[in-house]
Amino acid sequence: MAKTDYELVQECINGDTFAFEELLGRYKNLVYSVVLRMVNDSEDANDIAQEVFIKVYKNISKYSPEFKFSTWIIKIATNSVIDFRRKKKPECIDIDDMVFEPSGNETPETSYIEGEGKRELSSAIEKLPDMYKVPIVLYHIEDMSYQEISEAVGISLSKVKNRIFRGRKILKDIIISEKEGGKP
Repeated sequence: MAKTDYELVQECINGDTFAFEELLGRYKNLVYSVVLRMVNDSEDANDIAQEVFIKVYKNISKYSPEFKFSTWIIKIATNSVIDFRRKKKPECIDIDDMVFEPSGNETPETSYIEGEGKRELSSAIEKLPDMYKVPIVLYHIEDMSYQEISEAVGISLSKVKNRIFRGRKILKDIIISEKEGGKP
């Protein structure tokens, strides 16, 4: 029978490195996925994800079992992304560096239209302030509940709902503005 996250945390605190490896195996994909969606760069996402696990290892004794371990680790990940963004100036992405994946049975036209819509949405999400971007990404892309986001980000449930609502409105305004040729 597999050990619970809390049992693994207790073993980590007692010096068992294999327990930490098991936690790493359970959560590395989730952490990387959340970070990648927020920074849109695989190299930066790898670096930040590694930093997250270093922070988790150093602070494992501070984990409180009243929260899900996944919520605790996502909170560390989102805070790490916010710190990264503060330190890094925005930069342009060369179109040659963008990744385009071919789709299955779709026609080139539908594939292009869908891809263009995703690029517009990703571009609009990038323009959101972090206070709206984090809840939007966690809710719509990572499928976290309002409660999980509240615990991960450390804000009230009503603030989570409010920021997702306002974030959606800002996204809509950005997309409409860009389609009309203006800047948000």
